[in-house]
Amino acid sequence: MHQLPNLLTLLRLALVLPIAGLLLSERYSQALSLFVIASLSDALDGFLARQFGWTSRLGKLFDPLADKLLLVTSVICLAIAQLLPSWLALLVCLRDLLILLGAGLFRMLVGPTQFTPSWLGKLSTLLQMVLVLVVLLGVSLVTAIGPAIPPLIWLVAAVTLASGAEYIWVWGRKFRYARMRA
Repeated sequence: MHQLPNLLTLLRLALVLPIAGLLLSERYSQALSLFVIASLSDALDGFLARQFGWTSRLGKLFDPLADKLLLVTSVICLAIAQLLPSWLALLVCLRDLLILLGAGLFRMLVGPTQFTPSWLGKLSTLLQMVLVLVVLLGVSLVTAIGPAIPPLIWLVAAVTLASGAEYIWVWGRKFRYARMRA
C-alpha cells in the first residue's frame, strides 16, 4: 500500500499521451473523462502521501513532473485546437521552464537544496487544472459554461505570472544568501 501514491503518479504520467491524442483529434468528451481520472489520481495520491506518510524520493520527483506534463501538454493541445489562447500556453510553458532552469542552475552553482512548492505555485497548478476542466466541459457537455472561460483565462494568467515572479524572488534571495555564506 505504501507504493499506491507512486502507482497513481505513474497512472497520471501514462495518461498524458492519450489525453493529448484525444484533444488533438477533437474527441473532447473522452479527453475530459481521462483528464478527470488524472486529476482525481493527483488528489488521491497527495491525500494518501500526507495522511499515511506514504512518501518516497520517487514520488517527490515524479508527482510534480506528472502534474506539469499533464497540464502543459493539455494547455498546449487546447491552444492548438484554438480553445485557449496561444499566449496563455506560452506563459504556462515559460513559467514551468523558468522554474526548471532556475532549480537546475541553483543546483549547479550552489548545490542541492530542498525545493518545496509555494501556496501560490499550488494555486497556479490548481487553477490551470480547473481551466482545462472547464474548457473541456464547455466543449463536451455544458455549452452554457462558455462565458466563465475568459475571466478564468485571465485569472490563470495573473496567478501564473505572480507565481513565476514569486519563484524568481524567493530563489534569488536563497541564491544571494548562499553566495554570501560561501
